[in-house]
Amino acid sequence: MKSKIIVILIILVFISTTGWGCKQGNIEAFNDLSEPITLRYWRVFDGDDAFGEIIADYQRLHPNVDIEYKKLRYEEYEQALLEAWAEDRGPDIFTIHNTWMAKYREKIIPLPESIKLPYAVTADSRTGKMTKADYKETKSLTAMDIKNRFVDAAYQDVVKDNQVWGLPLSVDSLALFYNRTLLDNVQITQPPKTWLEIKEAVKKLTVKDETGKIVQAGIALGTGKNINRAVDLLSLLMMQNGAQMADSGSGRATFNETSPYITDKSFKPGVDALRFYTDFASPTKDVYSWNDEMPEAADAFIAGQVAMMLGYAYQLPLIRTQGARLNIGVTEAPHINASGTDALGSKINIASYWVEVVSKKTKYQNYAWDFLSFATGSEEAEKYLNKTKKPTALRSLVDKQMNDYEIAPFAGQVLTAKSWYSGRDFQAAEVIFEEMIENVLAGKSEPEEAANFAANKINQTL
Repeated sequence: MKSKIIVILIILVFISTTGWGCKQGNIEAFNDLSEPITLRYWRVFDGDDAFGEIIADYQRLHPNVDIEYKKLRYEEYEQALLEAWAEDRGPDIFTIHNTWMAKYREKIIPLPESIKLPYAVTADSRTGKMTKADYKETKSLTAMDIKNRFVDAAYQDVVKDNQVWGLPLSVDSLALFYNRTLLDNVQITQPPKTWLEIKEAVKKLTVKDETGKIVQAGIALGTGKNINRAVDLLSLLMMQNGAQMADSGSGRATFNETSPYITDKSFKPGVDALRFYTDFASPTKDVYSWNDEMPEAADAFIAGQVAMMLGYAYQLPLIRTQGARLNIGVTEAPHINASGTDALGSKINIASYWVEVVSKKTKYQNYAWDFLSFATGSEEAEKYLNKTKKPTALRSLVDKQMNDYEIAPFAGQVLTAKSWYSGRDFQAAEVIFEEMIENVLAGKSEPEEAANFAANKINQTL
């Protein structure tokens, strides 16, 4: 008798926990699937049209999920996030710049090892309404999956402690924008491919009046305040020159030091790159072609006042629209050697991009991560990239984008793009880089002194 009671109890537990024998299948899954949920998704720059198709595709698979997409202005974004979280009305999913990963680590959650969601097993053939449901558990992307599917910059930034903290849709990099007409006027038939060629082109392209004032700049290079992303441009030069920007373990800035990869221990590649960069804004140098009195670089390019500038893919649509009369060309960023390699024999570009992350405060962790995994898969990500004309973060889409004239120069760089900052206050680092540049230009510091001061100041913010 006792054994029969035990068997009955086991059967009851089995039925109650699995839903077996229930006309709705797994009753808990049925109830979960019957309950509509809303995922709030906050981003910057892209309107809801960029995600409309992806959201619709996901909702066909999960009709109980509504995704409320909201675009915010970059200038108000971080403050809006803080205020929303304080009032428990923040997003479930949001986007952060790749240099903000450490800053937001306590506010986000990593991708779980597996994702368990309810799904409809059967539906009424007449009404289409769900009649039976169950749970399905799928294995999530691993750190190795990220390394194999995404470009190196993404793996470097989103994988920490063997956990995946975010997923990118796109990885941007600096490319060379040039005014074909101005280059043609001085018989430059092809855009410069090396920094030496940049110097020679600048000498031909820069035009000054009788007072020495620049009326046409060869390239927007050398200053800190009127060049968008000057910190990225100088970082690119430093990395290409062989500088180790930061210690891989501690994140401590080391761009001012000798490089462990260069045999000449008296040579400081970061300092040399700073000197090279500021020469373009120094009136005593033969490559002088830019200064603080010039307009912002993109504005000057649109106005036809500068022949070349380095910019990102996200800037190109606005430049093409506002500079419609210009004959604009885009090519890969210059390198040290004609072969496209840099000081250490490799090819290096600078990465700047946004990462989609899940809020620690979300009530729907599984759905949030399931949506991001779905959206950043190759099929759905391609829909986003086609609408926004941005370079991919996925290795599988690089070759396809290389056949797209507008995006090809950027797509050709994503596999070699790198970032270096892993601290908690990149905005402070940007200001410090600008100060470093301006101190050299103003004669307040020699490049080595300025670089030492800047590195020490950045390390105080880590």
